[in-house]
Formats: sequence, structure tokens, C-alpha cells
Amino acid sequence: MSGKRYAAAAELVKRDQYYPLTEAINAIKQMVTDEKTKRKFDETVELHFRLGIDPRHSDQQVRSTVLLPAGLGKKVRVLIFAEGDDARAAETAGADIIADDQIINRIANEGWMDFDAALATPAMMKKLGRIARVLGPRGLMPNPKAGTVVEAGDIQRAVDELKAGRVEFRNDKTGNLHVPIGKGSFTPEQLVENATAVLNAVVAQRPSAVKGIYLRRLVVCTTMSPGIRVDLAGAGK
Repeated sequence: MSGKRYAAAAELVKRDQYYPLTEAINAIKQMVTDEKTKRKFDETVELHFRLGIDPRHSDQQVRSTVLLPAGLGKKVRVLIFAEGDDARAAETAGADIIADDQIINRIANEGWMDFDAALATPAMMKKLGRIARVLGPRGLMPNPKAGTVVEAGDIQRAVDELKAGRVEFRNDKTGNLHVPIGKGSFTPEQLVENATAVLNAVVAQRPSAVKGIYLRRLVVCTTMSPGIRVDLAGAGK
């Protein structure tokens, strides 16, 4: 049945054609609402970038965060590595999990990952080295460049932004970038607004060492749909 739905979705667009962003989003909306193509769950809508970077070089890494204007469409469980007064500030700020040594051990020994986003105070960073290899591949390792290492005075803002829909993006080993922009139940306007915010954020992070074309390809899709190529010339950069 899934194969039939995918095939039906693929018939709605021309795979080798580049669509303006709004048209691409409208096609995604059709896929998630048409009886022949929609799924039984609210699919995540994603942007997939092919970047003209050489990810082997440290000066060509693309990593940052972006606040999605329309949010992510889901409850975000925020964990913060903090102790003492910082832990109390995190609790007041509404963090779902205050991670102490016991939680760090659980992550290290059991691979426990029941949270969606992670923050840390500077004082806790020295304790996270032993779990960096667990958190890193999942995009959950706090990092100053991503704004996820926060001083006490910034804890409230950081927690609020993560719960409101701040997402981190980071290129993978092949020079690709994958960023969620919401749910299939969002309106086309919300998805376009979020997609434009992500696109502008990625453009702003162009490494100075990159020569030639930076954004080589942009595709929008849902969790289980075919990709739709976006015309970058009119994508709202």
C-alpha cells in the first residue's frame, strides 16, 4: 500500500522539473491531503540542501540555528545540563529535564535519549566529553556556535526559543543539509514562511572559503513522499 501511495504522489509532479517554492509547497500539501497519497500520520515536511562545500575542511562547515516563524508543530522536550543555581534557573524557565551526573551516566551507559533538544551551561561542558559521541550524531551535543551553550541569564530565552520552534542545522559528511520546516497539517503559508526563514539562514552561513556555487540544489519533501526540486532563483533568498 505504501508503494502505491508513493507512486501516486510521484505522478503529481515532474521529478526533473524545478518548481517555485510556493508551487513546491502546494504540491506537498496536495500529497498530504489527497486520498490516494495521504498517510495515516501527520508527516514532517523537510528541506534537503545540496551544498557546494568541501565538508572535509573545517573552514567550510555550515552550522547554525534558525527560529521557525510558524513553529515545528510538535511539543519539544528540552533537556539542559545544569547544576546548582543554573539548574534552578532552568527549572523556572520550563526545561523538561534537568540533567545532572545521573542523567549523563544514563546517556553514556544506556543510550537514553528521551528528549528533542539539549542545552548546557559552560560549567557542565567539561562533563559532556564522554557522551559527545552519543549526542553528536543525533545533533544533540550542545555547542557554542549553535547557541546551545548558555549562560544563566540566557537560559529562559534559549528554552523559550527551542519550545517555540528553533532548530539547529549542520551539514553532514557528504555536504548535504537536512532541516525540518513543520508538519503536513500546516497551511501552505506557514510552510513557505518557515522554508524561507531556513533558506535565508543557510544563505547567511555561507563560508567565506567556498568558491563557486554555494546552493547547488534544494528539495522539499515529506517523511514518505518523493522530493520536489525547488527553483532557487525564486526561492526568496
